[in-house]
Amino acid sequence: MTEIVAAPSVADMLRGFSIEVNPGESKIIDAAPNRLEPGTEVFMTWIPGKNPMDTVGPAGKLRSAGLFPTPHIGARHVESAAQLEELARQLVGVGVDRVLIIAGDRDQPAGPFDSSLSVMQSGILQKAGITRMFVGGFPEGNPKISDPLLWEAIAAKTKFACENGLNLTIVTQFAFAAECVVEWLRKVRAQGIDNPIRLGFAGPASLISLTRYALVCGVGASMKVLTEKPQFAKLLIDKGPEPLIRGVAEMLGPTNGSALPLGVVGVHFFVFGGFNKTVDWINTARA
Repeated sequence: MTEIVAAPSVADMLRGFSIEVNPGESKIIDAAPNRLEPGTEVFMTWIPGKNPMDTVGPAGKLRSAGLFPTPHIGARHVESAAQLEELARQLVGVGVDRVLIIAGDRDQPAGPFDSSLSVMQSGILQKAGITRMFVGGFPEGNPKISDPLLWEAIAAKTKFACENGLNLTIVTQFAFAAECVVEWLRKVRAQGIDNPIRLGFAGPASLISLTRYALVCGVGASMKVLTEKPQFAKLLIDKGPEPLIRGVAEMLGPTNGSALPLGVVGVHFFVFGGFNKTVDWINTARA
């Protein structure tokens, strides 16, 4: 009998999801251990203008509860190598072993780092004991960086990680068009980059919230879905990201045993409509 191999289901895609929180929202930090399964990666945003050391306490709470806090390191917001060293030391001290390194939305760096690669190359995180890292991927590009430079950067970061024994995963910016996500993913693999990839999605939110954050985050091309395809936009509002995740899953192709296709290791949620609303949606979708 021939085994029927199908594309992953939405529930398959949601296994081992990660989620983003604001470390300054104490109620969410307190609620997360009761709302998330042990071992869930909880990304903690870098808030420009805030003291990055304020992330340490919340990260320690999450780690003590069996979750994996993953603080953002905004390269262009780091004021000095000494500040990064102290932040890394304190994070490792509360059990943090992974971070997401982003460039940071700032025209002029506040200190010596102008990119996520420069933070990696400094060796400061590795010296502190952080060798599990995440970097961003941009299926729709970045309005401030040309496409050739984006591809050059991702190649340089993955090459550096490979040569220096780092565990590097790519996490994508959210988008509203399944086609551009899968096309980008296939192009990454065609470049010979085999690092694990988490696909970013916006959690359930109002049309106003989705549009506002899309503009802030530079998600331009697929935002036409929200304005030019009102029926699909209504689906996203009524059903959350389910239609988009299902569309991506169908385009990815058949699963390989329990693994998702093309080296996708799960999805990552941006919680524009709120942490609890997103977790409620995930639980319903998985059920």
